[in-house]
Amino acid sequence: MLALGKLLELTLTGHEPAEKTQVTPRGVRLRWLGQGALEVSPSAADDCGLDLLLSAGIHGNETAPIELLERLLHGVARGDIVPRARVLLLFGNPAAIVNGERFVEQDINRLFNGRHEQSSGPEALRAAELEQFARVFFSKPGRSRLHYDLHTAIRGSRIEQFALYPFKQGRTHSRRELARLAAAGMEAVLLQCKPSITFSAFTYEQLDAESFTLELGKARPFGQNDAVNLDKLEARLVHILQATEPDDGGSLEGLQLFRVAREVIKHSDGFRLHLPADIKNFSPLDKGYLLADDLAGVRWVIEEEGARIIFPNPKVRNGLRAGIIVVPDDGENLA
Repeated sequence: MLALGKLLELTLTGHEPAEKTQVTPRGVRLRWLGQGALEVSPSAADDCGLDLLLSAGIHGNETAPIELLERLLHGVARGDIVPRARVLLLFGNPAAIVNGERFVEQDINRLFNGRHEQSSGPEALRAAELEQFARVFFSKPGRSRLHYDLHTAIRGSRIEQFALYPFKQGRTHSRRELARLAAAGMEAVLLQCKPSITFSAFTYEQLDAESFTLELGKARPFGQNDAVNLDKLEARLVHILQATEPDDGGSLEGLQLFRVAREVIKHSDGFRLHLPADIKNFSPLDKGYLLADDLAGVRWVIEEEGARIIFPNPKVRNGLRAGIIVVPDDGENLA
């Protein structure tokens, strides 16, 4: 196999390849851009006009998506997969991946859209570098832009695989993209309603890509991901790469839609989240329930019908989101 087809190995060892550019037997060019960053380019004759960014390992202990991207790259390097899309593969936080930890000093997925400029340390530097990789990759005019940022979750979930769809004033969420997610095995999509500081929010808000954070199951170490079934997603990604997607008719059947009702923000060290430590994402919350309180004088009492909680985490830094209250959405505002 071509040396550049072993991007994970290069990333884990910190090696810089002697050859920065290689061509597969099928004429696909692989170009090493930096640690954990590889560009895949089809021949000009085969190019379908799509620029596809696939990122994983933004949190270093979320290994199933990393293994998925490595499988896809191996297929390209062997010639089994012949992409017609331009592809940028990014392993987001190499140091955290090596350590098998979520992050080194701070959560890199809270440092995009300019937040890294207000911080310091390895994650802030890497967030700035990832933004630049994406900015250059998506700089070609007249092309479609798609970004999947692949994750697994800290905790279990009542809905195993779901996506978060960022928000930008003046843009409408796409029914076509939601149908593509449904075909890729996503069971639910959270339609966000305010700007964010995640990687997918950066590419959606700043670079006009169709961008999604995909949550694909529970985080486990390398080699222990048999319980994370990514077959549908992997098959759909191969179709996207090769421009062979079947016409699914744009169906959203079976896809649950949610929207953010409120974010729970931790204001001080006196923040308390009144939930079991092992509660699963999308667990229902009864009206009137005291979800959280903070010595800063803030209380979160459930007022919404059909409310559920996702990403509860009382250990985040002060000022950051400690959970999201979501409610069902009827999809009336889709484009």
